[in-house]
Amino acid sequence: MARPTFEDLVRVMATLRGPGGCPWDRQQTHRSLRPYLLEEAYEVLDAIERGDADRLREELGDLLLQVIFHAQIAAESGAFTIHDVVAHLHDKLIRRHPHVFPDAEGRVVEGVVTPEQVKQRWEVLKRAERGEEGTSALDGVSAALPALLWAQKVYKRAREAGWEWPDVREALEKLEEEVGELREAVEDHRPEAIHEELGDVLMTAVKVAVFTGTDPEGALRDACGKFIRRFEAMERLAAERGQRVEQLPLSELVGLWQEAKQREG
Repeated sequence: MARPTFEDLVRVMATLRGPGGCPWDRQQTHRSLRPYLLEEAYEVLDAIERGDADRLREELGDLLLQVIFHAQIAAESGAFTIHDVVAHLHDKLIRRHPHVFPDAEGRVVEGVVTPEQVKQRWEVLKRAERGEEGTSALDGVSAALPALLWAQKVYKRAREAGWEWPDVREALEKLEEEVGELREAVEDHRPEAIHEELGDVLMTAVKVAVFTGTDPEGALRDACGKFIRRFEAMERLAAERGQRVEQLPLSELVGLWQEAKQREG
C-alpha cells in the first residue's frame, strides 16, 4: 500500500466535513476549534522539552490537523484553500530571505551573515510588507498571545527601537523597585494597586529575561517542573513517615521541602 501523501490528508478532511461525513467535524467552526489549536501547540512544546522524537512526530501531526481543518472550513466558504496557505508561505519564505534566494535579477543581499542580522532583516521586511513604516515599533504584536509571550514580544520590539537598560544591574534594580511597590500595595490592602503592581513586577521580570537572553516562557515552565518534582518528593517523604502533607503544619512542610531539595541536589 502506497504511503499516504499530503493530498490524501486533505481529501480525508474534506470527506470528514462533507455530506455523510463525521457529525462532530461537520459542526466545527474556526471559533469552536480555537481551544484545540492552542492545546496542540502546547503538546508540541511538551514533546520538545521531553526530547521525545516519537511523541513530537505525533504531536506535530495533531497540530497539522488543526491547520488542515481550518483551511478546509475556509475552502468551503470560498475564502482560501490549503494550497493558498502553502503558496503564500512558500513565497514569504523566499521573499524574507533575500540573503539566500536571489531576486528576479539574480541578486542576493550581502552582509547578512549572523542569526541576529537575519532576525533584524526579517523584522524590517515584515513591517515593510504590512505597510508599517512610520508607525509604532509595537504595531503588529498580537494581543491575543498568552500574556507572558505577549510581554516578551512587546519588550523585544521596544528594545529593538532603543528602549534598553545600559546593563543588567539597572534592570535588576528596576525589578527590585517594582517588588517594593507591590509589597507596599499588599501591606496597605489595596486590591487594585496589587493588581497593577503585580503586573509591573511580571512585566519587568520579562524585561530582565529578554535583556539577559533568557526565554521567560521556558524559564517558567522549568520552574513549574522543578516545583512539581520537589512537591512530589515532599509527598513521598511524608508518606514514608506515615503522614500526609495536607495534615502537616507549615513548619514541618518547609522542613520536608528543604529535605526534598537537598536530595535533588
